[in-house]
Amino acid sequence: MAHWGGSMAGGWSHQTSVTSAGRPGGGLKRSVDGWDDEELGKPYDHSVIVRLLPYLKPYRGRVALAILGLLVFAAASSSQPFLIGIAIDEFVPSGDIAGLNAIGAALIGLALLSWAGQALQQMQTAFIGHNVLLTLRTSMFNHIQKLSLSFLDRTEVGRVMSRVQNDVTVLQELLTTGFLTILADFAGLGLVVFFLLYLDVELALITFTVIPVLILAMALWQSRARRAFIRVRQAIAVVNANLQENVSGVRVVQSLSREGENIRRFDQVNADNWSANVEAGRLTAAVMPVMELMVAAATALVVIFGGMRVLDGSLGIGVVIAFALYVQRFFDPIRDLVLQYTQLQRAMAGGQRIFEVLDTKPEIVDAPDAVELPDARGAVPGWEVTFDHVHFRYLPDVEVLHDIDLRVRPGEVLAIVGPTGAGKSTLTSLVARFYDVTEGRLLIDGVDIRHLKRESLARRMGIVFQDPFLFSGSIRDNILYGRLEATEEEIVEAARTVGAHDFIKRLPLGYDTVLHERGQNLSQGQRQLVAFARAVLADPRILILDEATANVDTRTEVVIQRALKRLLKGRTSFVIAHRLSTIRGADRVVVLDEGRIVESGTHKELLAHDGLYARLYRMTYEQSASGDGNGQRPGAPSPKPLPAG
Repeated sequence: MAHWGGSMAGGWSHQTSVTSAGRPGGGLKRSVDGWDDEELGKPYDHSVIVRLLPYLKPYRGRVALAILGLLVFAAASSSQPFLIGIAIDEFVPSGDIAGLNAIGAALIGLALLSWAGQALQQMQTAFIGHNVLLTLRTSMFNHIQKLSLSFLDRTEVGRVMSRVQNDVTVLQELLTTGFLTILADFAGLGLVVFFLLYLDVELALITFTVIPVLILAMALWQSRARRAFIRVRQAIAVVNANLQENVSGVRVVQSLSREGENIRRFDQVNADNWSANVEAGRLTAAVMPVMELMVAAATALVVIFGGMRVLDGSLGIGVVIAFALYVQRFFDPIRDLVLQYTQLQRAMAGGQRIFEVLDTKPEIVDAPDAVELPDARGAVPGWEVTFDHVHFRYLPDVEVLHDIDLRVRPGEVLAIVGPTGAGKSTLTSLVARFYDVTEGRLLIDGVDIRHLKRESLARRMGIVFQDPFLFSGSIRDNILYGRLEATEEEIVEAARTVGAHDFIKRLPLGYDTVLHERGQNLSQGQRQLVAFARAVLADPRILILDEATANVDTRTEVVIQRALKRLLKGRTSFVIAHRLSTIRGADRVVVLDEGRIVESGTHKELLAHDGLYARLYRMTYEQSASGDGNGQRPGAPSPKPLPAG
C-alpha cells in the first residue's frame, strides 16, 4: 500500500514557511509569552506577599501560633544577657548566693522557653508551608489543564514544569524555613536594640556607629551579588537544557557519532556553571569576614568606652558584659539575613512566575449562553460540520487559513490532503475547538461552535494522532481514558474492533500490562492500535484521524484499514491522509494548498480533473496507476517511498 504525500516536502518545500511563520514555536516562544526565567527578583516583593495571603487565610490560627512561638523564642533568648548583667552587678559583689541561684534557674527556664517557642514556630510553619505547597500545585495543575493550546504553542513545556515544581518548592521553602525565621531575626534585632538603649543610651549610640559602615558594605556587596546569582541561575539552566537535549536525542547522537563533540560542549557549559557558582561562593564568603570585622569593631568600642565608664564609676561591669553579649546577638540576625538573601530573591521571583501562570486567562472559554451539544439529527450518528467563510491566524499578522467554505455531511468521510504547511492539521484543530476561528463561522449541526459547551463537544469527539500519546498506567487505563464508566466487555470489544485484542492477550499481563513512558514497551503499530481502541470506546460522533496510519508498517495498516471501515461508518470523519488506501476509501477528498481549498471531489474525479491532486499523485508513483485494485498497474515497480512531508 502506497504512502501518499511523502513527496510534498520535496516538491512543495516553500510551504513550510506558512507553518513556521504562522504557528508560534521554536524561537518565537520566548518573545511571545514574555516570561523571563533568568530574573531573580527583589529580596522583598509586596505584590507576591499580598497574593500569598489568601492561601494563608485558612491557617490563620496556626499562623498566630507560629508568631507566638517566634515572639516567645525572641524574648526568651534576648533576655539572657540582661539577667547575666544583673547577676554580675547586683549579686556577685554582695555575695548573694540565693540571688545567683535564682538567676541560674531563670536562665535555664528561659532556655527551655526559647526551645518551646522555636519548636512551636517550626511545627506550625512546616504544616502551613506544606499545605500551601499542596494548594498551589493543585491550583496550577487545574489552571494549566484549562489553558488553551495557543498558550502551550508560545511556552515550552519545560518552563511550565519549572513553575509547577521548582518555583512552588522555592516558595514553600520560604514559608516553612525562611519567612518566619526572617521575622524572628527582625524581632530579635528589635529586642537587642531595646535592651542596649535600656541599659545605657550613650554606650548604645557609640556601638551603633558601625551600622553606617555595615550598610555601605552591604549595598556594595548586594549589587555584585545580584549579578552573580543571576549568572548562577542562567548557567544551571543552560546545563539542564543541554543535558535534557542530549538524553532525549541520544539515538541521533550515537547514530552520528557526536558523543565526543557533545561531551566537549557539555564540559564547556558545565565549566561555565562551575565558574558562576565559584564566583557566587566567593562573594558569599567575602561578606562574612566583613561581618566579623564589624562585630570586632563594635565589641572594641564597648570594651574601650564601657571600660572607661566602669573606671570612673558611672557604669557597672555587668552592663559592659551584657553589652558585649548583645553586640554578638545584634549581628547574628544580620548574618542570617545575608544568608537568606538569595532564598528571598528566588522565592519572590518564583512567586511572580507562579502568579503569572495563574493570571493567564484561557482563550477558549464557554460563552455565557453556551448550550449542550444536542444529539445528531437524522439516521446517522455523525453531525454536519460547516465551515462558513472561515479565516484563521495563529499570529495577528500571518493568516494560515483563507476563506474556507466547506460543508461536511453527517456520516461523511472527508480525506484532507495537501503539501506540508497547507493547513490540514489547523483545519481539524478548529473542528476540535483547540482554537477559535479568526473570521467567519464554524457550525456543528447549524450551531456556531463558539456557542457550544466545550465539554459536551469533547465528549462526542475522537482524535487519533500520527504519534499517539499513551499515559502512564496499564493498557486498560489507556483505552478507558475517554470513557471511564465503560465495562470490561466494552473495553475488549473496542480492542477487537481495531485488531488490538490479539497482541494484548499475548502480553504477560494482558490488559493489565503497565506501559513505560509514552508506551515505549510497545511497538509503534501497537501504540497506534491502542489509540484507535481508545477512540472506538469513546463512541465519537466526529472522528479526526491526523495521519494516524503514517508511521505503521504495511501489515499493521491492513489491520487498521479493516478496523477503519467499522470505525468510520456513520461518523462524520476528517482524515488527514498520506496513505492512498485511506484516500480511496473516503467519500470525498479535499485538497489544501497555502491555506485554501483548491480542489474537492472523489479520488477518481480528482485524477480525471488533472489538477494539483493528480500532479502530486504522479509525483508519488513512477508509473500511472491502473486496475489492479491497489492503484498500481500489474507488473509495475513498487511505489517509491518519498521524503516525509
